[in-house]
Amino acid sequence: MITLIGQYDSPFVRRVGIALRLYGMPFEHRPWSVFGDAEKIRPLNPLVRVPTLILPDGAVLTDSHLILDWLDGQMHQPLFPRAEPDRHRALWIAALACGLADKAVSLFYERRLHDVTSPVWMTRCEGQIGGVLTALEADRAGRSHPWWFGDHIGHADIAVAAVLRFTSEAHPGLVDWHALPALSAHCAAAEALEVFQEIRQPFIAPA
Repeated sequence: MITLIGQYDSPFVRRVGIALRLYGMPFEHRPWSVFGDAEKIRPLNPLVRVPTLILPDGAVLTDSHLILDWLDGQMHQPLFPRAEPDRHRALWIAALACGLADKAVSLFYERRLHDVTSPVWMTRCEGQIGGVLTALEADRAGRSHPWWFGDHIGHADIAVAAVLRFTSEAHPGLVDWHALPALSAHCAAAEALEVFQEIRQPFIAPA
């Protein structure tokens, strides 16, 4: 059986868990933390990062993009479009969302772990987050389908919803939902799905 390591308050772990459920792939979930369970994760992933995925043959995959690429390869109907130009556009949306998450994590660690914070770095991160939100809002507002690239949910939809939930919980007030009506509606629709209700965890700040 596949084993997924990491807590669902990570948008990267959550997007993998949701994809596994949508694909109907049974898996064991080990909600290990990169802080509290680092020594358990290290032998599997020397970067001590999540998600980490253990395949049935014992092979280990790291990084959500690599993991989803492997999962897609097992399916006849993957959650990224097969045909261009939607394929590279969906990859671009997912990459923007994950880049936003990286900046939100960096901003959190800057504020949480450093006794002396860098206003320049925090302003840069906030500016990058704001720029991505603006780009995602404009792209989503220009689409009329229920989901980003059609009538069925895909990896881009999952990434955006998971990342924005994390960002709004890790940085209350940073996401101005009133200024993002298309993204707000998109995330509400995703979070209402049973799989999103099942694969979720409130953000837990590391001790």
